[in-house]
Amino acid sequence: MGIFGWGKDETQEASDRAAGQVQEAARSGNAGSALERARQADEGGLSGAASRFLERLLDVGIDGRGPFESARTVADKALAKAGGDPEEAIRIIQRDHRRLGAAGGFVTGLGGFFTMPVALPANVLEFYLLATRMTAATARIRGYDIDQPQIRSAVLLTLVGADSDDLLKKAGVFAAGGKLTSVALERLPAPALMVLNKAIAFRLLGRLGSGVIAKLGRAVPVVGGVIGGGVDVYMLSRIANQAETEFPRGGAAEVPQVGGGAAGGR
Repeated sequence: MGIFGWGKDETQEASDRAAGQVQEAARSGNAGSALERARQADEGGLSGAASRFLERLLDVGIDGRGPFESARTVADKALAKAGGDPEEAIRIIQRDHRRLGAAGGFVTGLGGFFTMPVALPANVLEFYLLATRMTAATARIRGYDIDQPQIRSAVLLTLVGADSDDLLKKAGVFAAGGKLTSVALERLPAPALMVLNKAIAFRLLGRLGSGVIAKLGRAVPVVGGVIGGGVDVYMLSRIANQAETEFPRGGAAEVPQVGGGAAGGR
């Protein structure tokens, strides 16, 4: 059993159940029954934890809150600082997020918004918020509309890495063009995307409960902080590379233009 009261097998099963209900939600146009069955199948609060965690990633990681700037703002500032060069802007975004990952501590400034059904270590929240924003900002620089539900789901899929292939297969979503294309071109309706997002959240919680991030969250404050920061930087670098692959140049929207936003990095 993981440190949050459930094991990786439990989160995997919950994720597989939700993924298996994506096509049903797509056909019916209603996510309610599929999500309700997922809640009924879970008696330990796992479904509530996944919903709350997912809400944080989307509402804060992409849209921003308080001092935590949105992915749109971060992308526009980086593009302005890079003089309109998209690839340089992505390098700036990656560099800034690695620095934040190494430093940590910003979640404490966001107050009670981060009350969760389970006691997630602060560095866990920080890591996934940074990873979500970095990925979404990369997508925006590459020309994708991060307000579109399909693109937001693709951002979340990037966070689970290799698991995204398995998730999409179980969800019945296939395409030769890669994970992003398979979600965006499938044109899954909003109810189906809601169920897919829930499946992604279950997978992420499974990693939190049994992986190295969770262990570092309970490490000795000084030593754990140093080691944890190094691991976060390494993992952010891996996700950054994945984001560049999943969001190739020439997305569905125009690349944002320089001007109008404040220039400069953090």
